[in-house]
Amino acid sequence: MKRTHLPLNGLRVLDAAARHLSFTRAADELAVTPAAVGQQVRALEDTLGVVLFRRTTKGLELTPEGEAGLAALRDGFLQFEEAVRAMQAGQTSRSLTIAAPRDLTHKWLMPRLAEIAAADGAMRFVLVAADEDVDFTQANLDLAIRWGAGPGEHEGEALESDGMVTVEQPGGGADTRISWPGCLSEPDVSLVRVGDAGLAIDAAAAGLGRATVPELLARGDIADARVAVVGEPKPSANGYWLVAPLPQWRQKKVKVLVDMLAS
Repeated sequence: MKRTHLPLNGLRVLDAAARHLSFTRAADELAVTPAAVGQQVRALEDTLGVVLFRRTTKGLELTPEGEAGLAALRDGFLQFEEAVRAMQAGQTSRSLTIAAPRDLTHKWLMPRLAEIAAADGAMRFVLVAADEDVDFTQANLDLAIRWGAGPGEHEGEALESDGMVTVEQPGGGADTRISWPGCLSEPDVSLVRVGDAGLAIDAAAAGLGRATVPELLARGDIADARVAVVGEPKPSANGYWLVAPLPQWRQKKVKVLVDMLAS
């Protein structure tokens, strides 16, 4: 008999009925009717081609065929329980693997994780640099953070932000525009070009010019007065999203982390 065709419901009923030697008490344990227990037992007997129970004047009793497989059956159920516990252990694990752009990891994620770890010393994090979409299966990821207009094909939650801000060195820097891949700066022959928005913030802090960057990314540098905001924040169709495929998104440990990061 193929494993996929094992009559697991019937075997579960057999175990309960054999322990109680009563279809009624087995039904109470399984929260079904005695008639349903009897139907499952008859279906199991038809599948196996053996008689499992006999009714006698003293009540229900197991046949030798039913008795023969009972010990192995109960061992099997114990193994099932151990397998389920092993699979659920990952739900309560405090170790999470997170993929995020390098600049976001440096400017925002690591300080947030430090706060979380300080509040819960059992938390452990593995950080993976990923500026593009990542393969959750190959990377064994629990959660990713990406820049875009939405979560894409995954489940997701947006990180709250004021959109885009223009920053410069406190007291004013050069009038040069600092650009980075994906920035909104207008074309200008005097642009300073850098590799990402985090470097654009650092370039602005060094006095090389002004950079328009995600407010979330610049939040720490603004609070530390490394850069100053020029003008008002601008709305943006894009933002940073916490994302994961549905199986990972459902994990308790991922839900807890999402709540912590999004708060």
